[in-house]
Amino acid sequence: MANKYDLKGKKVLVTGSNGQLGRALVRAFLGSSAFVYATDLQDEIAEKPASKNYEYLRMDVTDENSVLAAAGKIKELDVLVNNAGIGIFTPFENRTPQEIDQAMDVNIKGTILCAKIFSRGMAKRKSGRIINVGSIYGVVPADKKIYGDSGRNSSEIYAATKAGVIHLTRYLAAYLGERGIAVNSISPGGIFNNQKESFVKNYTGKTPMGRMAQTADLVGAACFLASDDAGFVTGQNITIDGGFTLNQ
Repeated sequence: MANKYDLKGKKVLVTGSNGQLGRALVRAFLGSSAFVYATDLQDEIAEKPASKNYEYLRMDVTDENSVLAAAGKIKELDVLVNNAGIGIFTPFENRTPQEIDQAMDVNIKGTILCAKIFSRGMAKRKSGRIINVGSIYGVVPADKKIYGDSGRNSSEIYAATKAGVIHLTRYLAAYLGERGIAVNSISPGGIFNNQKESFVKNYTGKTPMGRMAQTADLVGAACFLASDDAGFVTGQNITIDGGFTLNQ
């Protein structure tokens, strides 16, 4: 990250820290001198940082008792990053109730539970930040022609939950503002992850900047929202997509 924000003294919790974006967020916050609580379902952190300024906590965002247990190990938290999320890639015609429940549980319930529980300490101190991770598909509908035979269909339930995350961000910003808590979201465009060449070609063809996102494109906005520079920014959704949503 070319421009680092000074987050020294701040404690940041990142959910879904073992995923592609989660790992990048952990690195970025550590690079900005924050202390990071990395959380995910696995027993260990997937990518051990060079910095020792972190602690890994196993936490299931869909289980209130698991979130409460993690919160009990943290004395104070300045920034909560609700990054944990799942995609569903099967076609709409084959949607199962189990897939609907899974996406709703992680993407919506998990965000609500973490915000509810970790905002309690922030409210007592009249200070805190919550950063939710949405998606461009919470802003615009997916174009199924992009996906072709890639097997990576963008699902209606993913879109619905990510639109819900963005609106939940606005709700929480209004609800928690008087308690000194700013709530914002970032909505990434498609992140390159060795997808099929045909998909990459179709996707970048609809993106004015001519490429897919890299995790490095996304973490700066999260660090900004966690920093003192963003003290009066709340209820906003920052779309980071190289202009993809302009062509929808």
